[in-house]
This record gives sequence, C-alpha cells and structure tokens, in this order.
Amino acid sequence: MFLDKARIKILSGKGGNGIVAWRREKYVDKGGPAGGNGGKGGDVYLCATEDMSTLMDFQYQSVFKAENGENGYIKTQHGRCGKDLYIKVPVGTVVRDVETDKIIADLNMPEQTILVAKGGRGGRGNACFATAQKRAPQYCEPGENGIERTLELELKLIADIGLLGMPNAGKSTLISAISSAKPKIADYPFTTITPHLGVVKKDTGDAYVVADIPGLIEGASEGIGLGHEFLRHVERCRFLIHIIDITDENPLKNYELINKELKKHSEQLSKVYQVIALNKIDTLSDDICKKYFDEFKKISKDVFLISAVTRENLNDFLHFISQKVDEIPKPVIKVDVEEDNAAFDNDDSSYSVYKVDKHTYIVEGGKIFRLANVTDGRNTEQLYRFQNILKSMGVFDALTEAGIKEGDTVKIGHLEFNYLF
Repeated sequence: MFLDKARIKILSGKGGNGIVAWRREKYVDKGGPAGGNGGKGGDVYLCATEDMSTLMDFQYQSVFKAENGENGYIKTQHGRCGKDLYIKVPVGTVVRDVETDKIIADLNMPEQTILVAKGGRGGRGNACFATAQKRAPQYCEPGENGIERTLELELKLIADIGLLGMPNAGKSTLISAISSAKPKIADYPFTTITPHLGVVKKDTGDAYVVADIPGLIEGASEGIGLGHEFLRHVERCRFLIHIIDITDENPLKNYELINKELKKHSEQLSKVYQVIALNKIDTLSDDICKKYFDEFKKISKDVFLISAVTRENLNDFLHFISQKVDEIPKPVIKVDVEEDNAAFDNDDSSYSVYKVDKHTYIVEGGKIFRLANVTDGRNTEQLYRFQNILKSMGVFDALTEAGIKEGDTVKIGHLEFNYLF
C-alpha cells in the first residue's frame, strides 16, 4: 500500500517535579534543605530517512509520546531526564501544523532532523531556594508540561525521473522492464492506482530512481481521475519521461492534453524537461511508427521509438536516460517554511476563572494547578509563596473582575480558601 498523507499526534515529555527534602546526618548540625530537581522531559524530533518510501507506518501508529522526566530525589539528587523521541519519516516529507495550518518543515535531505516539540523543564527542589536569609525553604517547583501537537505529513516523492502518460500507455510495463519493481500490469485503464518506485542501475554501477505515476486524464488538475492526487510527486524530479501509446487514435492530442494538465497544476511543472517515448511500436508497421516519430520530432528533439514489452530499442533509450540523469541536477523546490515557535512554547501559564455558584469560584490552569499540587495547605510558608505567585500572575485581579466578594470561596486543585481583601 502506498500512503502519501498521514496525521499524527505528538506529545513531548513532562518535566519531573522538584521535591522538599532535608539532610539528616549524624555529624552535620541542622542539616539543611536537600530536595533535588526534577529531570527535563524528552523532546520529539522528526528525522528523514531513505529507509522508508511511504507513510504507511503511521496508519498503524498515530500517537507518539516522549518519556517524562523523573521527579527529584532526596540528598539533592536530580531526577533523570526523559529520553528524546525520534520519529522517522521518508525523505521528501512536508510537515504542517494542523492547528495553525503552517508548514513547519520540508525534510528533503537524508538524516535531516527537526525539533517539533520540546520537553518540559524540570521543577526545582527546595535546595535551590535556600539563601542566607531563608535557610529552610518549605517549597519546591513542579515540572512543566510537555507540548501536544497534531501534525499532518505529506510525502512528495524524491525520484530522479517521473513517468507520465495516459492510462494504459505502458508506464508500468516500462518500469518493470528496466528495474526490479513489480507493479500490477493489465489491459484496462487505471491498473496503477498508486505510485511505484523503481531503481535502475547504470553502466557505471550507481543507480537512479524512477517513479511510475498513475495515469492522467483530462481534468486531472481539478480532481478528475487518479493522477491529480500524485501530480505533486513529479515536482521534484530531474526530468520526465512522457510515454505515448502510439496505438491510440490521436497520440499527439494525448500528449498535448497531459501537458495542459501539468500547466494547470503548476507553471513550474510544465517547464520541466521531457523525453518522449513512443511506446508499443511492436504492434504497428515501420511506416506508421516513422510517421508518428516525425510528428513528435517537430515538438521535441529527444524522441524515442520503443517497445516496453519486447524491449526493442530499450538499451539505447536507457543509455540516453542515464546520461541525462548525470547532466540535469535535481530542481530546487522552494517550500515556504514558517518559524515554528510552537515547538518551544511550554508556557502553560494561562488560566481561567469560573463562577460555579453564588459564593464559589474555581481557578483552572496548567501551571497554577501544578503549583497547587505541590503546595501543602498546612504549611504557612508554602501558602505565602503560592499566594505571591497568584498575585504576580494576576489571578486576584481576574477574580475581582469576575465579581468575587470578601468571604467567597476559591478552589484551586485540592486547595480551598476564603477570599479576603
């Protein structure tokens, strides 16, 4: 199965919480704070690899989560950082953020790697808050949350040559004759419904990649037929081989029709160099073949008469193609990639204030909720610190705007207190 679009959900690791702990050693007077810091959460990366040719793997797994950081330990021991997660994608994958609809990466080189979600920072233990004036801090910090994103992956095949032609022009037969690819071959239109890649070896020992694109018909650029789904795959080819079935009623018209669809899809694509291969010469007389050859010679200087079935003239044709692969460089396709600030934005300091009944208000928010979780309601020093954080974040102002009155109840996580001016 060939899959060229996929949607995945990624989650970077949450940072570990710091802890409140104390040194208790026999010969150390008054000990002191010894709470370690939490470890950083794992990052999520996308890495381009040549070992994959489709996005089929993401049909079976679509959620990817990096490892969380560990909480801090006693004796000022820091928690272990979460392992980074590397997700492999095929070379030629364009990455789009679904929420912002922005393209954030174009992975068109092997081993190219991009950070798509940074792990949360680990929280500090109480040992970090000790000062000459405050020698026994009774509080710590929670770790930051990771980043959750939905990404759309779109594969634009990286092939040296693209095969174009009407349905049943003989593209699949040709690619099976010149490479080890085994596409389905039959005598009805649209036998090929997904692209196929074939590796063709040259006389020099190296090789090039040929992509068999499903047949195009009139209106393909507007979504008619199958080919419109895969026109983007030929944008990055060095050049195109345009296969013409000369047994058709009007081969020249078919040639013009497909080029018209290429131009509708992309002006740049219509300018890509083409080699014309007049196929199925084994079924016609030499005079008719020469007639068509002369017609197409008026359009292009690079025209070949071949038979993919009998391999007639195939060696000379492949020799010419190999030379062109060496001569023509891969096109530079510019994809507008936008700066990906969302990959680094672990800030969850936003919050909401809700009035649930006449005298009760609830404050919700990632950072506030985590701070509440590590605040001991019986510890006056921790409560003072929590109150100062709420004030600096503007929570009290938001409660005032919501209409809170003195004596009303405020709930934040497991903490519940009366509001006093």
